[in-house]
Amino acid sequence: MAYLDIQTNTTNQAIDWRELITAYRHPNLRSSLWQFINSFFPFIFLWYLMYLSQAYSYWITLALSPLAAGFLIRIFIIFHDCGHHSFFKAKKANDILGSICGLLCLTPYYHWRYFHALHHATVGNLGKRVEGELLPLSIKKFTQNNGDVLTLTVNEYIQLSSREQLIYRTYRNPFLLLLIMPLILFVVLHRFPNPRAARRERYSVYWTNLALLGITLLLGFSIGFLPLLLIELPLMLCASIMGVWLFYIQHQFEATYWEQGVKWNFMRAALKGSSYYKLPILLQWFTGNIGFHHIHHLSPLIPNYNLQKCHDSNSLFRQTEILTLRKGLKSIFLRLWDEERQIMVGFDFGK
Repeated sequence: MAYLDIQTNTTNQAIDWRELITAYRHPNLRSSLWQFINSFFPFIFLWYLMYLSQAYSYWITLALSPLAAGFLIRIFIIFHDCGHHSFFKAKKANDILGSICGLLCLTPYYHWRYFHALHHATVGNLGKRVEGELLPLSIKKFTQNNGDVLTLTVNEYIQLSSREQLIYRTYRNPFLLLLIMPLILFVVLHRFPNPRAARRERYSVYWTNLALLGITLLLGFSIGFLPLLLIELPLMLCASIMGVWLFYIQHQFEATYWEQGVKWNFMRAALKGSSYYKLPILLQWFTGNIGFHHIHHLSPLIPNYNLQKCHDSNSLFRQTEILTLRKGLKSIFLRLWDEERQIMVGFDFGK
């Protein structure tokens, strides 16, 4: 049996964690359809209001952007669940809806789905980290490609040249990583397949690009290309920053989990290396319960609307790190993993 034990200095408790999550792994059609309705329809309505508001004041358009972005985040969570085949029971239904969500989120469904699965299989494993395409070869030797934020250990960072340290510092700069790169990621980088992608994943990128071109031309000739740009630019800027921040904070916090190769443990990576981002109830709703990320990594087959129920079902699931909005902001300044102290630290680790 696989017993739940996320601390290295505790005795295994005779409880099979797989049995604890079984009741929550099954999607409910009514819940899924209701989430589809209360996410898609408000988003479409707000998008239309953003278009109409330009006739009065562009400040109204900008004011509506964060709210519309909130609903787009919910659509991305649906996209995310479809990628895990956890939103509907039928695989085909997940793939169809996931592909539609991908168009709204500017993200090729099958391409994202494959590399996100790698993230789940390797998160917290120091031997299997993300490849930074713009990083020098001496940094790339630590890396593979699974869609994570590249994180070096203190010892690895010390061994880099001054130039390479500067590149890594630039890469981990919060302004670039969390404010500039998100929009570039969704608008530009998602338009190109990863060289390691298989045929279906590559074609997912091509078909998504073709569909987005058709939608852009249709809307552009209908309402005008400038009004379309003035809607999509602030909307995608808000949504991409929110989305990347959520992804970042779920694994980049002080007491997270990193381990070398064979020492890596799936349960600890899920329950210790993934945060419980405790958000106010309204933000929790807009983010589709993804703050219960430790539960999601323990079992990606749990639909987002069942994550809190699973979390609340057993005290063993409440041993994970709890991050609040204020506490989470401190993670911005953590850039390296200290293997000796088993914590994330900043660039001032020597002080």
